[in-house]
Amino acid sequence: MIPPLAAWGLTGTPVTLRGGHRNTVLRVGAHVLKTTRRSEAALEWLTPVHDAAQAAGLRVPRLIRSEAGALNVEGWTCEPYLPGRPSDARTIATRIEAFHHACIALPQRPGFASATDLIMSECGGDVDLRLMPTQVVAQIRQAWSAVAGQPQSVVHGDLGPSNIPIDREGTISLIDWDEARFDLTLFDTALTGNTRPEAKRARLAREIACCWQIEPDRARRLAATLAQ
Repeated sequence: MIPPLAAWGLTGTPVTLRGGHRNTVLRVGAHVLKTTRRSEAALEWLTPVHDAAQAAGLRVPRLIRSEAGALNVEGWTCEPYLPGRPSDARTIATRIEAFHHACIALPQRPGFASATDLIMSECGGDVDLRLMPTQVVAQIRQAWSAVAGQPQSVVHGDLGPSNIPIDREGTISLIDWDEARFDLTLFDTALTGNTRPEAKRARLAREIACCWQIEPDRARRLAATLAQ
């Protein structure tokens, strides 16, 4: 897959970056280009979200518009490359808490649905429960129903170590906002310090639902764990 480099006035040979399990991620000099399934509206939604994350003390890779003004060009986005070594989500726990607090009033990301929405509805973001076995859907909804009354705000949704790089000067970044949405905050805090079993189970259920089409083998392994 070759990204439309000229759309952003870029030249050079793209180099594949590790860690892109659901999208192709390429580096071109000081820029990163990624494949995306998100609409222009879903990408525009990130602007106030990134504002809140930056205000909370996190550096973010703001999307770069093409020379024509678009964020999505032929299924690709462009953003600055933010280097650093991987870090644990617990190192940014207080910043994530501040971020959640600042985003309480923001709307749902276009095309997405929260876990509490999906207890009754069937689709949102990367989730399509209609394509999953009835028994697995029931287990997933049961896991979400157990935490349905807990706090909600915008969540990053993927606080793995590789998405929290720290550079040589100690600046902490938070990258890969592809799964960000308005949802239960436990989807973030399950990694920053919330170790309650129901929070971990709800997060596992979300991972299964999101992976079912994109990473089917992994999703089925996780579903076996949820069923235990």
